[in-house]
Amino acid sequence: MKLGGPLLWPLSVPYAAAARLRAAMYTSGTIRPKRLDGVVISVGNLTVGGTGKTPMVLWIAEKLVAEGKRTGILTRGYRGELTRSTGAAAASGVTSDEVQMLKARLGSQVAFGVGADRFAKGQELIREGVNWFVLDDGFQHLQLARDANIVLIDAMDPFGGGRVLPAGRLREPRSALSRADIIVITRSNHAPAVETLIRRYSQAPIFYAQTRLEGIRSFFDGQWGEHLRADGNHRLFAFCGLGNPSAFVTDLRRWGFNVVGQRFFQDHHRYLPADEDAIRREAVAAGATALVCTEKDVYKVNQLRYRRPHLYCAVISSEVSEERQFWRTLMGIVASRVHADEMKLPF
Repeated sequence: MKLGGPLLWPLSVPYAAAARLRAAMYTSGTIRPKRLDGVVISVGNLTVGGTGKTPMVLWIAEKLVAEGKRTGILTRGYRGELTRSTGAAAASGVTSDEVQMLKARLGSQVAFGVGADRFAKGQELIREGVNWFVLDDGFQHLQLARDANIVLIDAMDPFGGGRVLPAGRLREPRSALSRADIIVITRSNHAPAVETLIRRYSQAPIFYAQTRLEGIRSFFDGQWGEHLRADGNHRLFAFCGLGNPSAFVTDLRRWGFNVVGQRFFQDHHRYLPADEDAIRREAVAAGATALVCTEKDVYKVNQLRYRRPHLYCAVISSEVSEERQFWRTLMGIVASRVHADEMKLPF
């Protein structure tokens, strides 16, 4: 089904109204969110996929760990089955692509609570000593109270065509930005037109973030290998299953790689042998010397045997502009919320 079709527009009207009503009930206190005994930092977005959310979750978790905080990540684990795991301990369990990627990067220094009921998963982690939580994809998860709301907006496609699901890619109307404490514009370091649009709905501080390439490494039979250099000698065929797949190809070219072909799949796509055959066939036809996918995708093609062309994976991180100011702003918001909640407690 193609998003944005005119026939779908009438369906967006009740969807948007329901989203507004739901948010208003939480804002007014008609429905009270559940609160964990710890600090919760939510990272989310307005659109369906493709804003660089997972690298931002990784970046924040790494910062918290570096400060000595007992950190956990709460995530639904889209299309995954693992209920809870600490660090990389459950390598044999079935879980989502995002969780596998985060575990591989963070190891045992961060705990994971994976499941639809993130309050219950958070309580499990509290019993293990966790008291700082990063709520992955949490902007619409209003059931759980948070101390800071970070919203990411992709500079390449800030509002998903401007329409709410199913006619567009917006999960909520743009007015929902009024709930944001911090807004991060991704894949840019200067987007005044996007800032002007944001200011119609929110006065939250605005920061910028871009994807930084850590390296492109070979991946075969579950093992990492050599790095691939952007020297012009390699012709890459890119494939991925993301919310905004064209951004991946744009980034590869920005990093100096020669992309000769591409194939995109649905977000969180699970690769089958038929997909492997199609990717290899199209790559050979395009004259590619190597295949490249994202770090999220590589864990889902773990059982596929790519021999020719070789499979490589782009390992990326988030690079926040004005990093120190961003962190001071975030910690200031958290401190003010935590203090306000303490003042409300009975003595």
